[in-house]
Parts: sequence; C-alpha cells; structure tokens
Amino acid sequence: MSKITAVLRSRAENEASDDELMAAVYEELRTMAKVRMANERAGHTLQATALVHEAWMRIGNQQFENRRHFFSAASEAMRRILVDCARRKKAARREGGMQRVELGEIDGLVWEQNDDELLAVHDVIGRLEAEDPRKAELVKLRYFIGMTGEEVAETLGVSLATVNRDWAYARAWMYNEINRD
Repeated sequence: MSKITAVLRSRAENEASDDELMAAVYEELRTMAKVRMANERAGHTLQATALVHEAWMRIGNQQFENRRHFFSAASEAMRRILVDCARRKKAARREGGMQRVELGEIDGLVWEQNDDELLAVHDVIGRLEAEDPRKAELVKLRYFIGMTGEEVAETLGVSLATVNRDWAYARAWMYNEINRD
C-alpha cells in the first residue's frame, strides 16, 4: 500500500489530518502541475504552485478511497481550473481589447490556439466519458495533468500497454469528434 493510500485511510478514520495528506501528496501534485504548466506560454499568470493550491481548495475536504480516487479528483479539479482560465481569456479576447503586438511577441499568439484546443478537448471529454469512462479518465490524467504513461498505468491500475492503446484510441476518437464539431 502506498504512503498516500495509507494517509487517505487514516484520514477517513479521523486519525490523519488534512495537513498530513497535503504533506504526502504536495510534491507529486506540484510535479504534475509543473509538467502541465510547462506547455503554457512563458509569463502565464497561473503558476504551478497556484494551480496545486487552487485544486487543493476544491478537493481538500472530500473523503478518498485510495490513491486513484484522489488523483482522479485532483486531475478533474486542475482540468476545470485550466478550462475556466482559458474561457476567461477567450471571453476577454471577444470583448475587443485589442493591443499592439510586436513581431518578437508573435510566439505568444500560439497560446491562443492552446486555449482553443484546451476548450475543444474539454467539450468532447464528456462524450468520451459516456462512451468509455476509463479512456476519459486517462485523457484527464495525461492531457490536463501531464502524467506519463507509467504514472497513469499505476494510478489506474492497468498495464502500460493498455494505457498506450487507450491513449491512441482516445486521441483518434477526440480528433474525429473535434473535427466533426
């Protein structure tokens, strides 16, 4: 049994505090957030530490059965935070707040496409969840949290080969759904 699962069980029996759980999972959550935030543009207003703290605020008082349940809730919370952030940015762009962009800043425009991609993935993930919940969970862990295939396999309790097959299927399925929309 992992240290995290042991703390979750102790917490369910009121033998461990929220602080003990946070101490057990903080570095792993921060690593996941760093991986996810590494894909964002430089100078992004949301930092990895803030993402972890915001996710903790959203899930901190819940009871979790095991490590998988906890990290599923954490990935969902981080996904929702990133989607909310992308929606706010997209809404701000629609309001017509135009600003001058220097040629050297063109790389920052790629971020706008990432917001659109993130929102598109968010929009179709509900349909994937209805079709195959495990594949939807895998997408949340890989795409929104940035877990590696090995980490997802451990979290979901499946083999790496299963993760790789499901990931290939989910990417192709979502690609078709996004292009169909």
